[in-house]
Amino acid sequence: MYRIQAGGVSEDMAKFLLRVSLAILILFHGVSKILGGIGPITGMVAKVGMPPALGYLVFIGEVLAPVLVLVGAWTRPAAFVIAVNMVVAVLLAHTTQFFTLSKTGGWALELQGMYFIVAIAVMLLGGGRFGVGGKWN
Repeated sequence: MYRIQAGGVSEDMAKFLLRVSLAILILFHGVSKILGGIGPITGMVAKVGMPPALGYLVFIGEVLAPVLVLVGAWTRPAAFVIAVNMVVAVLLAHTTQFFTLSKTGGWALELQGMYFIVAIAVMLLGGGRFGVGGKWN
């Protein structure tokens, strides 16, 4: 049986897979906001009494940070930004779903929860050697 060894190529491949899957999936949300605009986001921000301009920070959390995670540059801080972005998204748009189940029986926020947990894992693990930051990223 093949085992993942600490510091080995397979450990770095696992980090790569986590990093790339998180980045690509979050980046889809960012591209959607680039193409469709962020009016709904600025509206939600204004609704909670904050300056609507803060909605533009979504581009950092859903475009810039995922690109950095994808290429493996400043992976840990970028993954932290993605995790914070997910917390803000839940607070702005999904608080009523926090303690609910979906029609199929899963947690209503399982996707957001998965993004958050994977972002925390990437932040703790780092990007691995398969990125522009090398094995110290």
